[in-house]
Parts: sequence; C-alpha cells; structure tokens
Amino acid sequence: MQTATSPDAPHSVRQVEIGPERDGQRIDNALVTLLKGVPKSMIYRLLRTGQVRVNGKRAKPDTRLAAGDTLRIPPVRMAEREPAKGPAAGLVSAVVEAILFEDKHFLAIDKPAGIASHGGSGISHGAIELLRAARPNEHLELVHRLDRDTSGVLVFAKTRAGLTGLQAAIREGQVTKQYLCLMVGHPRKAKFSVNAALQKSVLQGGERMVRVSEGGKPSLTFFQEMEQYPGARLMQATLGTGRTHQIRVHAAHIGHPLAGDPKYGDKDMNKAFKELGLDRLFLHASHMGFELDGRSYGFSAPLPDDLKQFLDVLAVKGNRIRRLQEKARTHLE
Repeated sequence: MQTATSPDAPHSVRQVEIGPERDGQRIDNALVTLLKGVPKSMIYRLLRTGQVRVNGKRAKPDTRLAAGDTLRIPPVRMAEREPAKGPAAGLVSAVVEAILFEDKHFLAIDKPAGIASHGGSGISHGAIELLRAARPNEHLELVHRLDRDTSGVLVFAKTRAGLTGLQAAIREGQVTKQYLCLMVGHPRKAKFSVNAALQKSVLQGGERMVRVSEGGKPSLTFFQEMEQYPGARLMQATLGTGRTHQIRVHAAHIGHPLAGDPKYGDKDMNKAFKELGLDRLFLHASHMGFELDGRSYGFSAPLPDDLKQFLDVLAVKGNRIRRLQEKARTHLE
C-alpha cells in the first residue's frame, strides 16, 4: 500500500492506494487500522458525511475495498495522546501458545474467548496485534474474523499469495467452516438447514446488528445435533454462506437461540445458564478446511475446557433449565 502523503500527517488529506492485502476488506475495518487511535464513532461519522471516498465516490461502512482502489481519507484532528502501550506479556503468550499450525503461507490459532480478532472499538490489542508483537519481523495479516466471545480456529496469512488466495476461496464458497454451538430448547429435527436472508445494519457508535429480512443477502446454515442436554442441544453448524452473526441470528430466528448470546438470545435463559457456570456465548469455531494451489488444509480446535465443564454441569443440574422452559410454554398457552 502506498500513500501520497505521510501516514503521520493526520491534518492533511491522504490518498491511499489499496494493496492486495486489503482486497475485499470492509472500508470501516480498514479505517480502524489506518486511523489508529481514532474512535470508531468518529470513523462512522466521516463515512456518513461523505468525507471518505473510494475512487472519487462516497463510501458506505460496508463498502468493500479492492486492490488498486484509491482511498481518500480526510484530515482527522485528535488531541495529543500518550504513546500507546504494548500488549501485556500474558496476552501475547496466550496467543502464541494457541498456535495450531504454521507453514510458509499460513498460521492458525485456537483463539481463546475474550480476545478480539483485531483491535478497535476500545480494544487496544486483538489477536493480530498480539501475534505481531510476538513476531515483529514477520508479515502477518488477518484472513477472516471471529467475534470476541467466539473461540476457535482463526487463520492468518504470512504471504500475499496466501492472503489473496484464501480470501478468494472464502468469497467463492470454497472454504468449509464448522462451529459447535449450544441451542436453547429442542429443535424438532436432529438435522436441518436454515435458509433465511440476513440484513446487516451498523448503529451509531459502530455496533453491528443483523436481522432476517427478505431484502437481505442470501444466507444458509446447516445444523446437525451432536449431543442432547436438559433444555438444550449441542449442535454442529456448517456455514453455507459467511454472513455477520449468521449462526446466532439463524438460531434465534427458528426459536432456539444460542446459550449465552447477549445480543440475540433469551435473557431469562441466559441468566439461568450463567448460574450454572456459562460466562459467555456458547459458540466455538471447531474446523476450517480448504484447498489452495493443490494442497489441502484442515485446521481443527477441540471444544475448550470452560465449555466442556459447563456441559458436564448442565448434564447433572439441567433440570432447572427444563423447568424454566416448561414455565415459559405454559405462559404462552
């Protein structure tokens, strides 16, 4: 990526040529990294007021950048801040110890819950920043993303060929992504799919919300029951498409939200699950597989200990969950 002005000149208009490492990236996410330290609310205000342009045209938050685009970034005035502190050594170690696989093109980790994929929105250091801190002399790029509370397989590219190749495979639907999740209640079938278009919106401040809408983008998720628990089912979810919050919204749409989901879940059920030890969203990226340049890649991450321990407790003490559901059904009748 080349810039016509110094990246350290926030009071001047910048013309940025988009390189292949940002091909396909959303413009709001790109601006978070290009305007380090600038609040996300200000970034969205710049987008809403048309001050950010791609090839001379106004850009929306969900505009996708392409290699070769020219990005206009307006002057941004910020109060002087103290130099940013480096990440805590414990966080860096946690990400390094989570490495599952590495070759010349890719590095895959089993991302712990609570660590974001990248910094922004009040988060100083995500997984990509932590890995870069551990390996300052290596080129690392985030290929895809997981929500902060979602654990599991997260892949980084070490080369441009790896980055652009895998991102192209993701866009073309040639990557297998599977998750383990805990659905509230008992779906009528052990194996089924949810085909419901999803519409994404960005609220003021940058919070993302997704809903089922005929005007949204086609979205498909395949669910298969893995284990039965009182008042819940452990499911494997395989993505047919890769929309934001897809599994969470599809699960809620059929009346069986994910356990511990603070945005799309059932508050009363979440409270009951929390009392049994579930402190986060029960969603884990268990497998990612693809082929690139004649080689097959497959990365798998087992269910983490905190979720396994919760399932053990639920198996023994889950009658309370079942009674709560029965009470809810009685009220509905």
